[in-house]
Amino acid sequence: MSDVRNLTGSIVALVTPFKDNGDVDFAALDRLVDFHLANGTDAILVLGTTGESSTMTDAEDVAVAQHVVNRVNGAIPIIGGAGSNATHESIAKAKSLQMIGCDALLLITPYYNKSNEEGIYHHFLDVLDATEIPSILYNIPGRTGCSISERNVVRLAEHPNVMGIKEASGSISYATTVAQYLSDDFRMYSGNDDMVVPILSLGGSGVISVWANIRPQQVHDMVDKYLNHDYQGALRIQLDELELIHALFCEVNPIPVKAALAKMGLITEAYRQPLWPMADATRQRLYAAMEEVGLID
Repeated sequence: MSDVRNLTGSIVALVTPFKDNGDVDFAALDRLVDFHLANGTDAILVLGTTGESSTMTDAEDVAVAQHVVNRVNGAIPIIGGAGSNATHESIAKAKSLQMIGCDALLLITPYYNKSNEEGIYHHFLDVLDATEIPSILYNIPGRTGCSISERNVVRLAEHPNVMGIKEASGSISYATTVAQYLSDDFRMYSGNDDMVVPILSLGGSGVISVWANIRPQQVHDMVDKYLNHDYQGALRIQLDELELIHALFCEVNPIPVKAALAKMGLITEAYRQPLWPMADATRQRLYAAMEEVGLID
């Protein structure tokens, strides 16, 4: 396995499969991991937004991450989502994920209470100082209500445990600002599946992807083509799959992607409330987009 600090490519933001009774479905989790190992995924993120970790207990978080680490067995890097709106909780989660063998952490901005610029800086700093493995900062103001300021990007990028940022603001202006500070030690990963090629054009290293849950080889190939200077080939994949990408976000993530994985026979379509199955109209849009790219008949 290559050094996680040099990670490029398609990092899947893995769903957490549940049974109809709400328990974690570890057999389905094995199927998903094996699917990614066989189809080009470069790294796996567990316990992100897509993994519904906000509805899971600390014990479930650790059990899921440990299961994936064991199943992957060093074949590709595992990144653990250690986010919380309470700094002490994020530190505890980060330490647990480090202890069970995650290769890196994903650290989201504190949500709901949000804090000010200095509070956000010290939130990240305290988690980084308490851990030894690399971390990726996560900027997604649409979910959290706050952003990582340019000043905080500059300060945090200097920390030896920071390896990059997942940029999911949807703003090319913000991404361009961040791009000024990229280096071999500080990478940018797209957090928006419809903006992967634009982020790569700014010096990005890959994507942390919802789309890769159902199209792992295509997302890997798109990034690989771009990084190997086949810009038109990468753009073609991005544009050819755009309606599928949009359909995956026609309802709040991860509702559509779990519906898609269930249609593919990989998981049971089960969510934890307040998430709820798709409406008929959006479900038909999703299935039509899947059929268009040959995922289903």
